[in-house]
Amino acid sequence: MKNNQELQTDVQNAIKWEPLLNAAEIGVTAKDGVVSLTGVVDSYAKKLEAECAAKKVIGVKALVEKIEVKLPSSWSKTNVEIANEVLAALKSNWSVPKDKVTVKVEDGWVTLEGELPWNFQKEAAKSAVNYLTGVKGVTNNINIKSDSHDAIEKKDVEDALSRSWSVNDSDINVSVSGTTVTLTGTVDSWYQKDEAARIAWKTPGIWSVKNELAVDYEYAFS
Repeated sequence: MKNNQELQTDVQNAIKWEPLLNAAEIGVTAKDGVVSLTGVVDSYAKKLEAECAAKKVIGVKALVEKIEVKLPSSWSKTNVEIANEVLAALKSNWSVPKDKVTVKVEDGWVTLEGELPWNFQKEAAKSAVNYLTGVKGVTNNINIKSDSHDAIEKKDVEDALSRSWSVNDSDINVSVSGTTVTLTGTVDSWYQKDEAARIAWKTPGIWSVKNELAVDYEYAFS
């Protein structure tokens, strides 16, 4: 089990290890597995990289992210310019169906809305926007509405989880209600929590995943 100082140091080192974040000033505090990130970065991409790096550190149970994005004046763009670049990025991404996503930009913050049949398309839409210059943040409000009318089978989700080498499914419970899959139980890393949800999202007919898995590093050694 890591103490607060050890976890803080591990997260700091993980952030420093990312080439994109070498020049970024990010503060890290840790208490009982809860890690807080603060500071100011010059791009939304750096904010995402810091969050991703912290989540991969063993021992992190929860993340409080308060990193602010302040763009250099030379990178600033009008909302119209950003909106046009977002639309172009979505159009050029083969994973995102054409004319299914609407875009709103306010003070550099992009909001995506619409309906898509698969979650990977929703994630692809956001990924297409994350690294655009001038973007301060992204809110992904795209809803999933599957074209499949097949009933979701609990065993199908359980089998998919058990096939994955990256997820210990011994204490993952799956429940199905209509088009929603709920995951409960305990995993030993945030990576496994995210990976379990990613696998569940591939279920035909799914509209929603409620990921209620608890992260407990000590669980791996119990």
